[in-house]
Amino acid sequence: MFFPLLCQNNFELEQKAIDTETKIKEAARKLFLQKGLNATRVRDIAEEAGINLALLNYYFRSKEKLFELIMTENLGIFFSEMKGLMKTEKPAKEKIREFVSGYVDLLIAQPELPIFILGEIQRNPSNFLNKMGAGQIGKEIRSWKEFSGIKNADGSPINPLHILMNLISLTVFPFVARPMLLAVGGLDNNQFTIMMKERKKLIPLWIEQMLSGYPIPGNL
Repeated sequence: MFFPLLCQNNFELEQKAIDTETKIKEAARKLFLQKGLNATRVRDIAEEAGINLALLNYYFRSKEKLFELIMTENLGIFFSEMKGLMKTEKPAKEKIREFVSGYVDLLIAQPELPIFILGEIQRNPSNFLNKMGAGQIGKEIRSWKEFSGIKNADGSPINPLHILMNLISLTVFPFVARPMLLAVGGLDNNQFTIMMKERKKLIPLWIEQMLSGYPIPGNL
């Protein structure tokens, strides 16, 4: 009787620990989204999760580590989905549309993510990019048959990496420059979000128009 009871108690303790970690991460995710990293206090997270501060510190030593964990998890999910998309047999036009749509949705939900990405790339670029599998996405895009053989007017080939750079820049930059754009455009957060959703349709069209002046084998 003792061994089964001990196993049951251990299982319940492990499940309780998992539930507590999940509650903490969900509370932190909510507050980081609402208030940002700097304005969110560890005490705020503990109160939102319905636990005491000592218990939160037991599971996570600092809000910075908690923020890093949440951002990395969310980014990992996104890159995993994008790697799956890049390997499909869908036309490049459709892949670009889904890539932009997925990225914009992610950044609307996690507005601090671009700054986190830039910081991680500066701090430890090879480790971060390898962990996220970013290189594989770039490799898939560069291999798309729709982009092979694109040439300048003088006949020199255009590196497909230019397409990837334009795609990422058009998608990510507005979120990086959000405070400036809010001020320049006289926008509130809701109006900014509406504009970003509009860009889900506009960016693929702009990419297509950029390439329309070049000789491309087949249609984008």
